[in-house]
Amino acid sequence: MNTDVQPPIAKKIPYKLEKHNDVRIDNYYWLNQREDPEVVAYLEKENEYYQKMTAHTKKLQEDLFQEMKSRIKEDDTSVPYFYNGYYYITRFETGKDYPIYARKKGSLDAQEEIMFDCNEMAKGHSYFNLNGISVSEDNEWCSFGVDTVSRRQYTIKVKNLKTGEILPEAIENATGSTAWASDNKTFFYTKKDPQTLRSDKIYKHILGTEPAKDELVFHEKDDTFYTFVYKEKSKKYLVIGSTSTLTSEYQVLEANDPSGKFRVFQKRVRGVEYSISHFGDSFYILTNKDKATNFKLMKTPEKATTSEHWVDLIPHRKEVLLEGIDIFKDYLVVEERSNGLNKIQIRPWSREEPYYLPFESETYTAYTTTNPDFDTELLRFAYQSLATPSSVIDFNMRTKEKAVLKEQEVLGGKFDKNNYQEERIWATSEDGTKVPVSLVYRKGVQKDGKNPLLQYAYGSYGSSMDPWFSTTRLSLLDRGFIFAIAHIRGGEDLGRDWYEDGKLLKKKNTFTDFIDCSEYLIKEGYTSREHLYAEGGSAGGLLMGAVANMAPELYHGIIAQVPFVDVVTTMLDDSIPLTTGEYDEWGNPNDKEYYDYMLSYSPYDNVKTQDYPNMYISTGLHDSQVQYWEPAKWVAKLRDMKTDKNLLFLDTNMDAGHGGASGRFEALKELAKEFAFLLDLEKIKE
Repeated sequence: MNTDVQPPIAKKIPYKLEKHNDVRIDNYYWLNQREDPEVVAYLEKENEYYQKMTAHTKKLQEDLFQEMKSRIKEDDTSVPYFYNGYYYITRFETGKDYPIYARKKGSLDAQEEIMFDCNEMAKGHSYFNLNGISVSEDNEWCSFGVDTVSRRQYTIKVKNLKTGEILPEAIENATGSTAWASDNKTFFYTKKDPQTLRSDKIYKHILGTEPAKDELVFHEKDDTFYTFVYKEKSKKYLVIGSTSTLTSEYQVLEANDPSGKFRVFQKRVRGVEYSISHFGDSFYILTNKDKATNFKLMKTPEKATTSEHWVDLIPHRKEVLLEGIDIFKDYLVVEERSNGLNKIQIRPWSREEPYYLPFESETYTAYTTTNPDFDTELLRFAYQSLATPSSVIDFNMRTKEKAVLKEQEVLGGKFDKNNYQEERIWATSEDGTKVPVSLVYRKGVQKDGKNPLLQYAYGSYGSSMDPWFSTTRLSLLDRGFIFAIAHIRGGEDLGRDWYEDGKLLKKKNTFTDFIDCSEYLIKEGYTSREHLYAEGGSAGGLLMGAVANMAPELYHGIIAQVPFVDVVTTMLDDSIPLTTGEYDEWGNPNDKEYYDYMLSYSPYDNVKTQDYPNMYISTGLHDSQVQYWEPAKWVAKLRDMKTDKNLLFLDTNMDAGHGGASGRFEALKELAKEFAFLLDLEKIKE
């Protein structure tokens, strides 16, 4: 390691921020000018410092990259799914970064039609993402969205699948997804506010017309909501949805009447969330109405959709979170969560008894996948665990037979799932709450406190961190690492209350749960302070910033990816993408109670004069979710105030945004940097 290299020191320009008679001085506020050459120069100096300080790990990074790449089946193909007369397939070719989307008419033996080759489309772009592929009912037209900047602002275009021609009309600044009417010439789409990137307007486009003249169908004026449009699985209805963190509202229109007017399904009531699925002559409604905290399933006639007509089909259960449904001609499939585990229940529409799919382990994830066909006995679902590669399975709901269509291949000839141990343990948090932790490691690991352990969590927005299999993670496990997922409050892992207990004025439970899980892992001998590492991204990066301030002595190293760390300033700036829609998650700091609470944990505001762990912090210059200046300011302040000689790196991808690099192999290079950071701290070279 090069000890002669000095880190860049950001200049201080005091900037006064005042709210509720409280004055904060932000010395690094100037870093939020993305176009300022001085800002770019500072970020580039940080990158240069990181490169020089880690030059000795370059070979390790390359070895890790090649090792991770060698496990991936390069010429991989998705399991085809059948929809409206065609089999749809996504495949990758050896040596290529991007997917190829194709279809075959009527049979898998039919000639392949390539719809999109993203490798060709991505040429000349440092970032490329295709999304929202949507085919008209006559199978002739396909709309799609393209983003070449990584700010999630897509340009919608339309391709004639018979001639291969792409129409000249292009719709800018959209979400990318569309919903076709049944006339095969009209589609509806969502545009974003150019400043905040909030999805706020639904338009109607007719093929062959000028996009500038498209009719505005709906404008979501409440800036805490975002809007979207889609077509029901039954194809009978087009649906406009409006949702905020706590409230939802839908509007419906018959798909064969694109010139008609959308009608409100049930107008918004603050605190009432619902989602709808059409089947037969009814709508099925998943909702938390009537204080159904963990949600219930209700039903209403399609011509009488307001809530006084809704009747219970599956009542609310205190211990079971209802997560989703899939409707088939003869079956209702229900996705639930209890005791932190996914359950899939099959309920025949006939009077036969409902039953659950059997799963044995406690560290698995199972969920239904692509099921666009109504009239089938087959349910397609996916299964994986921390040590079991992902499988796609067709389950016959009548005969109960299952066929594994595909298990993710791990190439290289070295992987055997029997070499790994999985377990779920429960740590007790400071308020007595039991928090589950999922673990995986190589068999034979001793609980002597000497194992390096990487503890990962997210803990926001009710996002559950279900255990997942990772071929890249094997590079750590095979070098002696234990990997742990802490299922902390703020996620929905143990039901809706688990989320409610980790947001707003209870947000600190997320941080203390993570710290308490760390202390439990140390106490039980899985690891020790000298070998414990923490990792989180985005809102999980906020978690990393909070634990770095609150319990720096517990961790030898921390990885924070695109971290949301400047909470108060960001939440006070309603011009930043996402801010207003986030009030129900974090609180609105224009209210003093929330301002004070946020200020008490905001990582940037709470950096203090103390020792900090070794830290690797990454961001993207064009990130639309967490602006690059949050981690940049955080690092500048840490450099100024920390009292240790531990490593502190800021690594900014000058071409990408929130998701990092877009190519599948480029993304591995970013992961190789993180793994090399950990292995170098552990002095593990091979």
